[in-house]
Amino acid sequence: MKVAIIGGSGKMGRWFARHLLAEGDEVVISGRTESKVMEARRELGVDAASSVEAVKDADVILLSVPIETFEDIVAELAPHIQPEQVVVDVTSVKVMPVAAMHRHLKTRLVLGTHPLFGPGAKGITGQNFVLTPTNNEEEALAEKVRDYLETRGARVSLMTPEEHDDKMAVILGLSHFIAVVAADTLISSNKVAQPTALGGITYKVLLTLVESVISENPELYASIQMNLPGVAEIEALFQAKVAEWAEMVRKKDRGAFIRQMKTLKSRLEKDNPEFGKAYENMYRLAEGL
Repeated sequence: MKVAIIGGSGKMGRWFARHLLAEGDEVVISGRTESKVMEARRELGVDAASSVEAVKDADVILLSVPIETFEDIVAELAPHIQPEQVVVDVTSVKVMPVAAMHRHLKTRLVLGTHPLFGPGAKGITGQNFVLTPTNNEEEALAEKVRDYLETRGARVSLMTPEEHDDKMAVILGLSHFIAVVAADTLISSNKVAQPTALGGITYKVLLTLVESVISENPELYASIQMNLPGVAEIEALFQAKVAEWAEMVRKKDRGAFIRQMKTLKSRLEKDNPEFGKAYENMYRLAEGL
């Protein structure tokens, strides 16, 4: 199988190129920056071409490009993509990219996908993928992709683009937002401490979350925040809740704090049968850091 990776010089593009090469597939890459493309070409040992040239003769076209330029790239490639070619995207947002592919590639077979991991992943085994088919043809393709991924040890979920983005507003949007704001708070307070003799397990896990997000590409995290529907609303709710809890602390309202924490515990226990193992899991996580 020949796969054209548009954006193949980026971190995730290179990740997919390495995986596909290990599977025995033929790979050709394209990218926006010539120096990065040449570097990736040397590193991976693959052919490189312009985006238009790369899609020629490819069986599958994998779009690993920034959300902000996604539609422009799809529109540019549309006249050069044939009906028998499959087009797959791997962006972290799904409603907008899937709609853009449908708008410009009406007669082609497309599939929205989201690999829920970063380029540091060692392989597909144990990784989560979301596939977002929107019609019968795409569902048939999604089942083939699911079988391919699950055979290699991945966990795969199918849902609509709307369901995906609704869930990601919390899973990605809120978690990234908390990490960035926590980092800003720690640095602004001048009280960042490495978790050595004084660091407890909770702080160690928090600092790991903070550093793991801040060390990554800020352009990607900004893209997720600015383009994922529902993020602003969930973050506004978070800010309101921060204010409520901070007010309890300011007033030293111990009773209200305890009552509210017990209410949250009861709700989480009801929703998650594994809730009681969370503290133990946190220790195991920290021990592996």
